Amino acid sequence: MSMLLKIVSDVLIAVGAFFALVGVIGILRMPDTFCRMQASTCVSTLGVVGVTLGGLIHALFVAETPMAGAAVKIVVIGLLILVTSPVGAHAIAKGAYKAGIRPDKPMETDDLGRDSE
Repeated sequence: MSMLLKIVSDVLIAVGAFFALVGVIGILRMPDTFCRMQASTCVSTLGVVGVTLGGLIHALFVAETPMAGAAVKIVVIGLLILVTSPVGAHAIAKGAYKAGIRPDKPMETDDLGRDSE
């Protein structure tokens, strides 16, 4: 059972690292500010979920002695990132819009413009 949990933990961490890597590539390849923010927050959030779950399984079940303190820290850090990353990206997008930065393609609906009035 321990070997199976180690494999699951390693796979989750690898999946999280993969999504983090895709987020970095998205930041480099996307055409404008708003697309880059979407790529960085959505994909990195998935990366954090994978790494958090993998680390949690490792700390509780795979380690030679269960590390409850480390598991609590992993959960708190994961939750903190999951909550603050989208909120921070939204605040940055709103600030960029107010500073005059616009997407490359015309928007179908302009909710940020409506909120700025």
